[in-house]
Amino acid sequence: MPRTQMLEARLESHNLSILPVICQKHKIFDFYPSAFNVMVNLLGIKQRTAMTTITSIHQLDFDKEYTYADYLTWRIKEKIELIKGKILAMSPAPLRRHQDIAQNMNQILFRHFYKKPCKVYFAPFDVRLYSPSKEITTVVQPDLCVVCDLSKLDDKGCLGSPDLVVEIVSPGNSKKEMGIKFDLYQEVGVREYWIVNPLEETLLIYVLKDGKYVGERPYARGEIATASSVIFPELIFDLEAVFLE
Repeated sequence: MPRTQMLEARLESHNLSILPVICQKHKIFDFYPSAFNVMVNLLGIKQRTAMTTITSIHQLDFDKEYTYADYLTWRIKEKIELIKGKILAMSPAPLRRHQDIAQNMNQILFRHFYKKPCKVYFAPFDVRLYSPSKEITTVVQPDLCVVCDLSKLDDKGCLGSPDLVVEIVSPGNSKKEMGIKFDLYQEVGVREYWIVNPLEETLLIYVLKDGKYVGERPYARGEIATASSVIFPELIFDLEAVFLE
């Protein structure tokens, strides 16, 4: 490692606010003239970082395009997603009914995929997607998802498209938001996409065929007893269990 980098690493390990005192006390500037420039650079980075730390969604520019690298630096409480670099503010905490259905659906999926080579995850769980330029500019948190290519999984979530995505409609979900998600999942190759509507008690299943989603017959509580996946034919479940309170 070059001397300057070694020096920078050693200086950075200290509390940056007292670096000038340390350097003067130990006559570091006398032995390493370059230390002064290194210290100034480190203090500048620290100052700029402190000035730009994002702690509220209101600090973000909704007209700007961001990347996953930006997303990782934010320290905000609001839940947000990135869609092709654009911020998509998520709905407030979901209603109890939404949570009930999410739990029901998670149990159905978990029981089916238990000890199978697929993993089931539920929000908050980051799914990161590449842009054509190979940058990660999309980060979404589906209500539930199933990933069968385990090489896509890492400590931060899933890098690439899940095989199955389940989204539960909330009162705060706009039609525009649902349309954006539909187009996104279709474009990135999510093989099967489920939309659950708690109010209407319906389940819509879309299957990717030749790059386009094709809708199956809608499932409605009280009209059809069981529902089933297309890409996972053995995944057959009682529709009543989805909307059980």
